[in-house]
Amino acid sequence: MNAPMSKILAWGPLASRVVAALFGGYALAALASVAALALPLRASEAVFTGMLASFLVYAGAAVWVFAVRSATRAWVGLLVVALPLLAAAWTVWRGAPA
Repeated sequence: MNAPMSKILAWGPLASRVVAALFGGYALAALASVAALALPLRASEAVFTGMLASFLVYAGAAVWVFAVRSATRAWVGLLVVALPLLAAAWTVWRGAPA
């Protein structure tokens, strides 16, 4: 195998984890922030709760992405966590007045 290809294969999983931490963590934080509006709280409290939770979710996702065994597990784990958050955010979006 040539040298450039071996470098790509060596750095590929790390690059995938970095992308997962940056963009996957951001997506989870955004979904958590919106999903918090589905909580049975006043709107102002739900917004504040979602904002605070988004910081924890982003930091936790970034740490978790580098703690799992493979980049594939990191992406699958982000997707598994995103699905219920997406469902909660969808109910908020569907219930919003037009």
